[in-house]
Amino acid sequence: MRPRLHPLVLALLLASPFAASLAHAADGQAAATAETVADTPSGTPRGTTFILPGGWTQRVQDNGVLLMPPEGDGSRLIILDAKAATADEAVAEAWAVLGMTPKLMVATDAAARDGWEARRFYDYDVAANAKRAVGASAYRKGKAWTVVAVDVDQAIAEKRGSQFGKISQRLQPAGYQRESFAGRSAHKLDDARLQQVASFVEAMRQDYDVPGVAIGIVQDGKVVMSRGFGVRQLGKPDKVDGDTRFMIASNTKALTTLMLAKLVDAGKLDWNARAEDVYPGFKLGDAATTDQVLVKHLICACTGVPRQDFEWLFEGEKQTPGTVMATLGTMQPTSGFGELFQYSNPMAAAAGYIGGQVAYPGTELGAGYDKAMQSLVFDPLGMQDTTFDYAKAQTGDYAAPHGYDIGHEVEVMGMDLNNTIVASRPAGAAWSTVDDLLKYVQMEIDGGVLPDGKRYIGEAALMQRREPQIALGVERNYAMALMVDKSDGVTVIDHGGDMGGFHSNMMWWPDQKVGAVILTNADEGVNLRGPFKRRLMELMFDGEPQAEAAAKAGAKANREGFDAFVKLLQHPADAKGLESLAPRYHNDALGELAVTRKDGRAWFDVGAFSSEVATMPQPDGSLAFVTIDPVALGFLFVRAEKDGVRRLVVRDGQHEYVFDEVK
Repeated sequence: MRPRLHPLVLALLLASPFAASLAHAADGQAAATAETVADTPSGTPRGTTFILPGGWTQRVQDNGVLLMPPEGDGSRLIILDAKAATADEAVAEAWAVLGMTPKLMVATDAAARDGWEARRFYDYDVAANAKRAVGASAYRKGKAWTVVAVDVDQAIAEKRGSQFGKISQRLQPAGYQRESFAGRSAHKLDDARLQQVASFVEAMRQDYDVPGVAIGIVQDGKVVMSRGFGVRQLGKPDKVDGDTRFMIASNTKALTTLMLAKLVDAGKLDWNARAEDVYPGFKLGDAATTDQVLVKHLICACTGVPRQDFEWLFEGEKQTPGTVMATLGTMQPTSGFGELFQYSNPMAAAAGYIGGQVAYPGTELGAGYDKAMQSLVFDPLGMQDTTFDYAKAQTGDYAAPHGYDIGHEVEVMGMDLNNTIVASRPAGAAWSTVDDLLKYVQMEIDGGVLPDGKRYIGEAALMQRREPQIALGVERNYAMALMVDKSDGVTVIDHGGDMGGFHSNMMWWPDQKVGAVILTNADEGVNLRGPFKRRLMELMFDGEPQAEAAAKAGAKANREGFDAFVKLLQHPADAKGLESLAPRYHNDALGELAVTRKDGRAWFDVGAFSSEVATMPQPDGSLAFVTIDPVALGFLFVRAEKDGVRRLVVRDGQHEYVFDEVK
């Protein structure tokens, strides 16, 4: 398991094999080109149920079941019916079966859920050079504990995160029947229920140290709530409201696919056209994959191309829409087409830029996209405060990003890392407000009709964006930048967004004519989204009260996890470690890394951002340097000398980048 890092970094690195609720399936051409193997309901000797993902193998071992992914390289997890009386003893029992004694970093408790009366999660201090995801969790029903212990290659853990999520999603004690809202009518969100929502959001805001939150809710065609909580920026009195602009990050993707749908509706674009036929400059690093990519696949996360974001994070100040498109030519698939959910920001950026060229042929890529979004989406929907103009966005009523320093104090965060997304803006660079996004959500609920009764877009083109492209989990699918979730017996469509200090979500229940938006201005805001969604469902459908306990337990666990991570750091950094650093390093993909020193401290400057570093001794004896400023907290570089050349190695989930000393 990795330590508690900057939420943006966590989005790029593996936080936990069970962090994602994702899975294995496909649709259309994707399914036709991948060998599909059915998922299988399974169970332990004691009757704990789970899903065995397609292509995996299992065997009974001791009093548990050992599960292995298709790669067969020693990656495995065990689901154990423990004999021990406590969670800690039960986890030790599971590791003994696997023949491992990993070094514990922290154990934290979570709220009861899914039939389990107690849940406890274990993070371990694992050497970065091991490239392993190691973690455990313990679940109690009555007096009996069930343990899941995981030891998996890091790259496999990331690319198969969907399948690990599916195992977790259906890990339930024997005889448990999941709650379902199927057949229930949604309550009117009256003043009393809305006050419960407001009180819950404010409590979460305080528990998670989020300076400002804005939420909005629509029901039956009316805005029933649009309000803010807290302040736009620490140290200033200005309050958040429904017109406060936030970065909405990956929520931009859904707006991008809406622009594409408008072109489809106008007969200018075909979802099933090959991307390279529409835009000959579109190329991936693998010719066979390039040939299979249709327009709809640009935004489906189903092509087998994994996350590859460090290029734009480290070189953002040099990137242009043209270089983003060129970088696609370096990207290789790590799973079969249509086999696994693998999220790709550069592919989403390509979708927007190609759409811009269809709408306005021959324009500069960024200008064509911006013009298409303004004329086809923002203007028709009346989204007057939604923009890609960062100078305009950060005037008047706008929120500043915030994050923790390593003393766990909330600080205003610089925008350096967030500015890197501008060149890839169709994937996540828009600024917007609750009131603007509610206009978009209401249009989605109304099937393409505007409040004045005029049709904005044909229903067919709009709804095709919701057709499943790749499975995210049990009854959960990813469509065209929209997540379609039916796992609770009702359909909810949503998408989240994550950039430094900005975390958001928009969601709607089309059958119930209800939609909602939540925008936050701190990294801990990422933790408000799930409980907010759950609380709305509880109030609409008389659901079991889970959200409040989950939020409270999550805030406590986050603090404990952060404190455990900081204990692994040496700050001030180890003097000998700093002395070992070269003044400059270079990587062909990520560019230059300069080391500056002052008063016994050191900073890494990669151009797009700069941060002080702490040292972090690794369990294998190696030494890592960790960026600690809020703007870039948690990038980990491992020292690696070879043949007299000083090197630093940084990794995302499936890529390794080596910085060589520049002499």
